[in-house]
Amino acid sequence: MEVSPLTIDGTHIRLEPLAQSHSDALYAAAADGELWNSKVTFVPGSLQATAEYIDDALSGQAQGRFLPFAIIRKTSGTAVGTTRYRAIERAHRRLEIGSTWLAASAQRTAVNTEAKFLLLKHAFEVLGCLRVEFLTDVLNERSRQAILRLGAKQEGILRYHMVMPGGRHRDSVCYSIVSPEWPEVKAGLEAKLRQSREIT
Repeated sequence: MEVSPLTIDGTHIRLEPLAQSHSDALYAAAADGELWNSKVTFVPGSLQATAEYIDDALSGQAQGRFLPFAIIRKTSGTAVGTTRYRAIERAHRRLEIGSTWLAASAQRTAVNTEAKFLLLKHAFEVLGCLRVEFLTDVLNERSRQAILRLGAKQEGILRYHMVMPGGRHRDSVCYSIVSPEWPEVKAGLEAKLRQSREIT
């Protein structure tokens, strides 16, 4: 399972390898909705914090743990968020899709659906994954519903799984899609994308 930086092109967006050149646009995306105020995810709240966030992602990439992407809206050519493959287990052909956040103006559009579709398609059809996981805060109802809408199955809750920036002990809900389910999930996501409102 060869996981290496690449650009994945879609209809509304493209996923391109995350780089420090995305810092300004990602900080602007985070400011759209002041995403750093979220209690259920981590989004950098300054230009310096954004640069550090990207450095951490690239360090994880160098160690083989992450493959981070900037989410580029094609109509503007600008990064409107970020996502990544994480917890990459090559021997077991599994990985997690996570660390995803989007500017408020890009939420509830085709952006997130297409980003997840592109990542899942690449994972199952190119990398040959047997399993793709999603983890989210038990308190993040919006994220939990969005993951279920993708077609993922809830498996359980990991108690005291993470320590959040404010010190709260986070319980994480674990979801997965496994390779035999991918054809049905793929068809559902393709139908959703056909029905999605046009991104402006």
